[in-house]
Amino acid sequence: MDPNVALPLGSSVLSFIFAILLIDQWRERRRPYQLIWAIGMTWYGVSAGTEFLGGFAGWSEPLYRAWYLVGAVWVAAWLGLGTVYLLRKTRFGYAFAFSLFLAGLFTFLAQGRYDYANSGVAPYLYFAFAAVLAVAIVYLSFRGSDRWADLAGSVVVGGTVVSAVMMATVAIPGPGYALDPQTHIPVGDLFPGYIRLLTPFFNVTGAFALGLGALYSTYVFMPKRRVIRYSLARDRGAAAYLRNLARATVAIPVNFLVSLPGAIRDLVRGRLNSRVPATILIAIGALIPAYTSGLNRFGSTSGFFVGEFLGVLFLFVGYLVSIEVMQTIRIPFTRIVLRARQVEA
Repeated sequence: MDPNVALPLGSSVLSFIFAILLIDQWRERRRPYQLIWAIGMTWYGVSAGTEFLGGFAGWSEPLYRAWYLVGAVWVAAWLGLGTVYLLRKTRFGYAFAFSLFLAGLFTFLAQGRYDYANSGVAPYLYFAFAAVLAVAIVYLSFRGSDRWADLAGSVVVGGTVVSAVMMATVAIPGPGYALDPQTHIPVGDLFPGYIRLLTPFFNVTGAFALGLGALYSTYVFMPKRRVIRYSLARDRGAAAYLRNLARATVAIPVNFLVSLPGAIRDLVRGRLNSRVPATILIAIGALIPAYTSGLNRFGSTSGFFVGEFLGVLFLFVGYLVSIEVMQTIRIPFTRIVLRARQVEA
């Protein structure tokens, strides 16, 4: 079978299976992040499904519109939002604010680099919007409020609606779709700049939130050596808090790296919390498609479908590895238990 058909088919089927398991888990536990991740994986399946149909039966304008809107804008944003709600009661808000600001900056620089037609004021507007939101999220995080997650959620939901309206009203020149002449993989060349710039804005934010969130969770649950110490207690005053926050941006990566040998020893001995390898796999699953979709934007499309499949595969395996998440394996939407696993302390 043609890889341009087989790989998207595999990605789509695996994504929908993953989404079903997440919805089933949400029915049992009612955690918002589970439902949000399920929505994100549904978008993943729909996007890959359009690629399968395009490769199998031929591309059309409606298929092309759906592919770009769902895959290039919605998928990463909703998956990243799930991580935001998972970590809303932690200090992850600072990392999300950084991701948001970086996405706005990258969006602005992308316009300067590629000079997309019909961008108008979009690059300036998107950058300003990202900067204001980042400041608001930092402020809420500093105050110890978890409402920063709701602010992020309103942006993703609002962006989903606005982008859908944009896609429904934009005119696309014939034949209504664009494919790489060498790989026959779709590219977004026919869309105006104000739509194309939504991709880095939402993708960078979502992919960084998902990847950094997974690494943050890894750091929380792994055995740690703190060679650089810091304190984010707010009772020491704003100046001391900001100094420690700056120190934390160095301390966390350094402490993470020096703690890896101990984590590997615990893994070999079977004493490592299952969330550590699980979240590492999820981080890999977030970064691979982010990298290959970035290459697609830069004109290198050959690895796009491979990266997409590996991304959902690593995400799914990471989900299954976590004993805490999958402590009871049953047929979805039933009480039929296939296997029960011991829950870690």
